[in-house]
Formats: sequence, C-alpha cells, structure tokens
Amino acid sequence: MSLREEINTEKIPLHVAIIMDGNGRWASKRGFSRLRGHEMGVEAVRQSTEAAAEIGIKYLTLYAFSTENWNRPKFEINALMRLLVKAVNKERKTFMENNIRLLAIGNLQSLPSKSYSELKKAIDDTSGNTGLNLVLALSYGSRWEIVEAARILAKRVAEGSLKPEDISAADISAVLTTASIPDPELLIRTSGEYRVSNFLLWQIAYSELYFTPTLWPDFSKEEFYKAILDYQSRERRFGLTSQQISKHKKRLFN
Repeated sequence: MSLREEINTEKIPLHVAIIMDGNGRWASKRGFSRLRGHEMGVEAVRQSTEAAAEIGIKYLTLYAFSTENWNRPKFEINALMRLLVKAVNKERKTFMENNIRLLAIGNLQSLPSKSYSELKKAIDDTSGNTGLNLVLALSYGSRWEIVEAARILAKRVAEGSLKPEDISAADISAVLTTASIPDPELLIRTSGEYRVSNFLLWQIAYSELYFTPTLWPDFSKEEFYKAILDYQSRERRFGLTSQQISKHKKRLFN
C-alpha cells in the first residue's frame, strides 16, 4: 500500500503551511550555487501543491520570502525575485488547468514592480478557481503583520469606532493579512531546524508542528504524505483533556 492510500480522507487538514528551508544547504552539499538550490526548490513546490490538491486540502501556504530575507546579499535577492516571476509565469497555465487559486500574503508593495505585477496578474487570472488555494507568503513576517494589525485597531480606537476594552481575538484575526484564510492545522518545516522563524505566529496557536530533516529540494509527494499521516496520528485537544474530546465526539454522533 502506498503512503497516499494510507491517508484517512475523512481527516484531511483544511490548511497546511510549510516553511520551505534547506535550499542553500542542498546546493552546498552538491557544490552548486545557492541559486541552483532555489531553482530545484521550485520542483518541491510543484510536488507539494500537486499532493495537497490530490488529497483534498483546501489551503496550502508556503513561506517563500520573509521580511528578514531582505537582509540577504543583493544578488541573491534579485535572483530570487527573477525566479519568482519565472515560476509564476510558468505555472499560471497549470493553475488554470487544475482549478488552483493563487493568493499572497505579506508586504507585497515592497516587492520589485515587475515581480508584483506578475504576481497580481496570476492572482487575478486564477481568482475564479475553486480548488486548492495556494498562498504564497512573500515579504512576510509575523511581527510585521501583528504591528500592522495593531496600527489598524489603534486608528479605530482613536477615531472612536472601537473601544479598547472591546478588542477581541476575532478583531485581531480580522485585520491580519490572513483574514480570509482559516488557521493552519498543520505546520511543516523542512531541513531539520526546530523553529518557526516569525511565520504565522498568531495563526499557529493550535497548529500541529511537523519537523523533518529532509532539505526542501528533496521534499517530494511522499514526504508530504508522511507529514499528513503523522498529523492524522495525533489527537487535537485545543486545551481540553482526552476524556473531554471523547465525550464531545459522542455528543456529535449520538
């Protein structure tokens, strides 16, 4: 039996997020440039996107470029932006053929104009698709996002349309860049690192975390299925006890 056949189709996470890490180390191990690692990482994006779509996941968010990545060498940033434009253009037809809707979160206005315009065109072109929502986190950092959310709410308080004591978790969620996207049930990080690197800090409060030593360019469909199977082996309690969860399930099905 293949790994895909072992997956319980009734327990598929609605939203999976991935920190794609290890492109540089993959390239270094093989004597290649870091850019070659990023280029090979595009295939891993394709593998994960196809796997997610095939098993019925509705949202897949990929941490493609963080706010901290702007501190990398200029030549690498430029190369990454060119790669983004190339990948978006190349995959646009595939998105349409497979009913995939492209979305993006982050400080998108900080992207180079060509990268932003190509990204915006792909988002507009796929806006009517109803299958997998592929979300690219670009120039994204969770602290940046939360600060922006605080500014929006502070402005509402200053204008008198919101009282400080009335601010709720729902109010904060509603002004994040992910306002229209459900929180991820599963967060995957590749390359053997055990940290979340300023990614979706508010949204992953109750996410299951899955760490794998596999470097991102080697992350195949089978690796994706391993993560899903691991997720399905866990009990999601949201602060409750196992006994409470069991009683809740009995009430639902009786």
